[in-house]
Amino acid sequence: MSLHDKVIYQIYPKSYLDTTGSGIGDLKGVTKKLPYVAELGVDMIWLNPFYPSPQRDNGYDISNYKEIDPMFGTFEDFDAMIAEGKKYGIEFMLDMVLNHVSIEHEWFKKALAGDSYYQDFFILRDEPTDWVSKFGGNAWAPFGDTGKYYLHLYDISQADLNWRNENVRRELFDVVNFWRAKGILGFRFDVLNVIGKDEVLKNNPVDGGKFEYTDKPIVHDYIQLLNKATFGQSENAVTVGEMSSTSIQNSILYTRSDRHELNMVFNFQHLKVDYADGEKWTKMPFDFAQLRDIFHHWGEQMSENGGWSALFWNNHDQPRALNRFVDVKNFRVKGATMLAASIHLSRGTPFIYMGEEIGMIDPDFTSVDDYVDLEALNAYHELLSQGVAEAEAFEILKTKSRDNARTPMQWDGNEKAGFTTGKPWIAVGNHSEINVAADKNGEIYDFYKKLIALRKSEKLISDGTYEAAMKESNDIYAFIREFGEEKLLVLNNFRNHPVQFELPDEFAGATIWINNYEDYEKGSLKPYQTVAFLKNKF
Repeated sequence: MSLHDKVIYQIYPKSYLDTTGSGIGDLKGVTKKLPYVAELGVDMIWLNPFYPSPQRDNGYDISNYKEIDPMFGTFEDFDAMIAEGKKYGIEFMLDMVLNHVSIEHEWFKKALAGDSYYQDFFILRDEPTDWVSKFGGNAWAPFGDTGKYYLHLYDISQADLNWRNENVRRELFDVVNFWRAKGILGFRFDVLNVIGKDEVLKNNPVDGGKFEYTDKPIVHDYIQLLNKATFGQSENAVTVGEMSSTSIQNSILYTRSDRHELNMVFNFQHLKVDYADGEKWTKMPFDFAQLRDIFHHWGEQMSENGGWSALFWNNHDQPRALNRFVDVKNFRVKGATMLAASIHLSRGTPFIYMGEEIGMIDPDFTSVDDYVDLEALNAYHELLSQGVAEAEAFEILKTKSRDNARTPMQWDGNEKAGFTTGKPWIAVGNHSEINVAADKNGEIYDFYKKLIALRKSEKLISDGTYEAAMKESNDIYAFIREFGEEKLLVLNNFRNHPVQFELPDEFAGATIWINNYEDYEKGSLKPYQTVAFLKNKF
């Protein structure tokens, strides 16, 4: 089976299923629910970090790359999970956070204690630049009492690693090979396109200085070295890079097969279309025209130049897509199926985030105390300091917090959503209305199963080209897939009202291949309707 017909399901282990009563999800919980995931038809499960960590950034601040945090379980649990997955034809993808480590990591501790060998593992400078941390504030912090500063592009507890040091690269490649030896075929590389910093770091007041450290040419060299030393030695490895503020040109290079870098990349431009003036911590309706143009631009360029995208609406770092792009109060179910079709019928590898397949939405938290995400709380207090009214700041927090995606998986309608017998580490969401017990084999879940099955059976979906259609429409996101003698026109109505359209002449007489409603009225799409028209060219 080629990569192109794979579908990947993301699990945030901390919030999936707790089997011990600790209030924190664990690896045994993942294993227990493998039959549920397998029924969807997915090929691989991506797990967010479960390594030892102070949990300042929910596990992305790693203090030991080669251990399992006891709160998630043991290596025995891990091995059992991998073995059980194989019974269902499911492989696993692990998160590799190779740009930075926790300041609790032994490398940083040794560096701080004066070990010059380990000091060169980090980016230390006498004079900090004007770069801004992704989590707010300056991106530099005092390195003990040495008079130097260390770079932390993310939280102050996450020290950036010096990839220019061959010893650092060797250690990190060894980490990847450690997990490969344990049966892991998939690797998701966190913020991979910021690992290549220049030797001389320059001030740049534009956009927090990100252009000084993002998508540098040397990143391609590093990824090629990583590929050769690790996963490139496995024919069936699956790799995806999380690319922060990347470009199409670089994404093509990262993923073109002749480059020997990665299989695919995540980019986030389509999830910034509800950022007022490009600022995340704002609240505004999404800009459909911008979303449409981004999808078309990326879809066509990646198709024409041999690149490959990881397609997604949701993940652990994003509010639920239904709340962002759909009139969720009136059309949650139809909106969920339309969003699914808009990426699962497109060109790239689709990722499903846990709960997406039953139409989970943002929790209706009522207090700042319900939130735990460091980035969100920092942003909330920053908004207050800027004079934003408390009620408005809270509404922005509710709209944009990463905690929206991190609430426990909603297994049933009981008090704790079937997630735990203890106190959940974060409050549960709208589980009484939306849960697996009520919604499995419901309209959304069944539609996802159908889309996944089509990708596996139809080359038109897995390998077809992408061509933009109806580029001027302010309501319908439309594209054409082509493979061999077949062409498919996919229409997705992003509005909560009927929309009229003219079917292109070449699809006159085409058969309806997919429809998320039971009927179709010629020249009209119902609210959030998806219809795909199949035409044989000869």
